[in-house]
Amino acid sequence: MPLPPPGWSFVWPYFLAAFAGGYLLGSIPFGLLLAMAAGKGDIRGIGSGNIGATNVLRTGSKGLAAATLLLDGAKGFLAVWLAWRYLPDGAPLAALGAVLGHCYPVWLGFKGGKGVATYVGCLLGLKPVAVVAFGAIWLATAAVSRYSSLSGLVASAAMPPVLWWLGERQMAELFVILTALLWWRHRENIRRLAAGSESRIGKSVGKSA
Repeated sequence: MPLPPPGWSFVWPYFLAAFAGGYLLGSIPFGLLLAMAAGKGDIRGIGSGNIGATNVLRTGSKGLAAATLLLDGAKGFLAVWLAWRYLPDGAPLAALGAVLGHCYPVWLGFKGGKGVATYVGCLLGLKPVAVVAFGAIWLATAAVSRYSSLSGLVASAAMPPVLWWLGERQMAELFVILTALLWWRHRENIRRLAAGSESRIGKSVGKSA
């Protein structure tokens, strides 16, 4: 006879480990670390004060910005990949932990980035084909508007219905939560977009950025 499935009391520590592992990976502030290592100083004191790739770009270093983008995405992907390898059912929790870790890293007093790159990294780990849709929507919006923040908002808003259409209903529900978190983290950008004062892609550092 097959063994009965393990009870919740047995599996919850593993789910907690998946979430905690995702959070710890997500909380690594690559933008801040790379900028400081390159002699650019603390990027929290320039532009938007954000630790993500868009603000790193405002230091004038496209290379650092690209490295930040890749590493912030990679930590989301790695969190999900590790969960898939050791506890597949915990992968969504690892994704949630990674994005929360980037947005609210314990090492920086819970003041982190806005989560777009890490969000995309998690999406790549969970449903790679959906990343194509995200990238296409982001690029199209950026080409028209020249707003990085708006591009991320529009592309993220499209992901739950895209995942639903792909037959991933539970994943779509997860990305409703992650998208809501991204929009919350972009609330100042949304206010500036409404006011017409948001910084465009390629604009030099400004006090209102």
